[in-house]
Formats: sequence, structure tokens, C-alpha cells
Amino acid sequence: MSYTVERQKELNFDAAKPAYINKYVWGGVYRPAAYAKLVLVEGEGFALQMTCYEKQPLARYKEYNDPVWTDSCLEFFASFNNQSPLYCNLEMNSAGAFLMGIRESREKKRNAADIVKLPPVKCTKNGGFWRVEYKLRFDMLDALFGKVDYAPGYTFGGNFYKCGDETEIPHFGSWNPIGTEKPDFHRPEYFGELVVG
Repeated sequence: MSYTVERQKELNFDAAKPAYINKYVWGGVYRPAAYAKLVLVEGEGFALQMTCYEKQPLARYKEYNDPVWTDSCLEFFASFNNQSPLYCNLEMNSAGAFLMGIRESREKKRNAADIVKLPPVKCTKNGGFWRVEYKLRFDMLDALFGKVDYAPGYTFGGNFYKCGDETEIPHFGSWNPIGTEKPDFHRPEYFGELVVG
């Protein structure tokens, strides 16, 4: 699958096309509607907005680097530099707690906060949905992945996820399907194509 990352002069999520997180390849009856929007804001970086329709998302954790994937969680994984084996995993719950790692694999990882100053997650809860927003500044990405020219047509790998490992009904959804027997989001070989428009 591919997704066009719209290039904008000023941030406008309303104009961005959603990437629907609707591939539940491991089954399960609980499949909350969720989607992501990713845009490139010229001169600034990438802006991410993720939305999920849940009335009472589990949000036990409140601090950076807490195990938010066990709560109701929205996640974005991406390998921004095609010349590097690295990818990042950004995982967020509805309380604004998040973690971000830089990895070659599930096991080979570093805490992104040890390398760069990370911006906070902006959270919104409104009745039947919750939303998180996050900015990935160019200077931050350069420090984590090396310098990249995100010119129109540049393609990199990524995936968007919805999960809740320890929620009342555990669930594991993705935008691009994953071909593993058990849930495993740390599989860059199953990333979809993200194309800068």
C-alpha cells in the first residue's frame, strides 16, 4: 500500500487524506475505527495526527517511556532514511504519555530522548473519540536518521497502528497488513510506502 504525504506551507490536517487503520490480520471482534494523517510542513518537519473512536480508552500510564502499548494506544513506525537500517517507533496513549525509540529491530534499540529533545504529544478527548498530535521536526529527524532531502516523490517506509495489549479486549490493527503468525509491529519488511507529494 502507499500513502501520499501532502506537502503544505502551513499545517492543515483537514486537507490531508486519512490512512485508515483497518487491517486486523490476527482477527478479534474489537476493531475500533482509527486513522492517521501525516503531512510535511515546509521548513518545519512532519506533523502527525492520529484519531480513534473509543468512548473510554484505557490510559493508565502518564509519563514518557511508560509501556503505553499496553493501554489503548496509537502508533506510528517509520524508516525516514532509505540509506539507513534504522526506524522509529512512536507510541501514544490518550493521556499524552508516549515513547519513542530508534531501532534496527525490536531488540536493537535506543531511547530517542537520549539523542534529541522530544516535543510533547497534544491530546484531545471528545465524547466518542480521542486524538493525538505530534511534530517530527527536521532537525530532530536529521539527528536521529541523518540528513534527508524530502523532495516531492521521495518515498520511505512506515506503518500506522492501533493496539491495546492489556485492554479489556486486546486488539492489534494496522494500516498496511503484516504477514506474521502472531501480532508483531516491529517488522519493517511490512511497512507500506509513504510518498512525499
